[in-house]
Amino acid sequence: MPTSRTWGGTTLTDRKAARRAQLIEAGIDLLGAEAGPSMSVRALCRHAKLTERYFYESFTDRDDVVLAVYEHVGQAARQALIDAVEASSPEPEQRARAAVTAFVELIIDDPRKGRVLLLAPLSDPALSSRGVELLPAFAALIREQLPPGAAEADRDMTAIGLVGALANLFIAYLGGLLEVSREHLIDHCVRLLARA
Repeated sequence: MPTSRTWGGTTLTDRKAARRAQLIEAGIDLLGAEAGPSMSVRALCRHAKLTERYFYESFTDRDDVVLAVYEHVGQAARQALIDAVEASSPEPEQRARAAVTAFVELIIDDPRKGRVLLLAPLSDPALSSRGVELLPAFAALIREQLPPGAAEADRDMTAIGLVGALANLFIAYLGGLLEVSREHLIDHCVRLLARA
C-alpha cells in the first residue's frame, strides 16, 4: 500500500500531513501579514519552500487554502477559550479573566493569528462570510457563562452583543487604533463580561 511505504523514516501519509501543516503555517504568515493579506498559490508555495505539486495534494485552489488557514486559527481560538474556562475556578469573573487572557495570548501575542481571525475576513473575498459563521460558536461560549434566569432571547442578544464588542476592541487594538497596555485591554474586556 503506497501510504505505508517509508522514506527517511516517515510514511507518505505523514509527509503529506507535514507538508499540509507547512502550507497552513505559511498561510498564517501571509494571510496575517501586518501589511494586510496577500496570498497567491505561488507566493504561498515560495514562502513554504514547497512546489505547487505539493500544494495541490492538499488544496484545490487559493480559496481552499485561505479557508483552511482561517478554520485552523478559528479552531485554535475556540479550543483556547474552552480549555481556559474549563481550567479556571467557577467564579464568573475568574472564568472571564481566564477566557480573555487565553484569547489575548492567541491573537495579540501572535498578531498574525489575530489578523487572520479578525482582519482578513474584512478584506479577503474568500472569507467574507466566514467571520459571520464563527459568530454563533463564540456567542455560544459566552452564553454558557451568563447567569441563568434571563429570558433566552435576552441571553442570546447579550452573548452576540458581547462578541461584537470584544471583536471590535481586538480589531482596534490589532490595527493600532487603541493604544492601551495588554493588561488594560484584558481588564476592560473582563469588566464587560463580568457586568453581563
